[in-house]
Amino acid sequence: MGFLKNMFGGRHGAVQQLPTGTITVDRHGHIVTSTVSSAFPKNLLRDIARDVLELFREARAAQMPLAEVSLHYGSLNITARELRGGAIIFLFPQTALLPKPNYSRL
Repeated sequence: MGFLKNMFGGRHGAVQQLPTGTITVDRHGHIVTSTVSSAFPKNLLRDIARDVLELFREARAAQMPLAEVSLHYGSLNITARELRGGAIIFLFPQTALLPKPNYSRL
């Protein structure tokens, strides 16, 4: 996923806060709604959305359609649900002080 290189491997070596919130995107990857802070770069949110939609499309093309996918990185959890070609994407930073979210209640 290319957005990880942009988020963690920046040219300037700047540290960014991980995104927290939800984004909803249409089938073209355009952000419809977002609860992520406006301080977080929109281009990185678009990269995340593009990669998630591509994952759903590839699964459908392989005749293994996904309704939901969860990606767990060392410090970021991404859960996405397919919505008629678009998606709703939940972004949760993982810290040692916070328990992992219970996705079954979402």
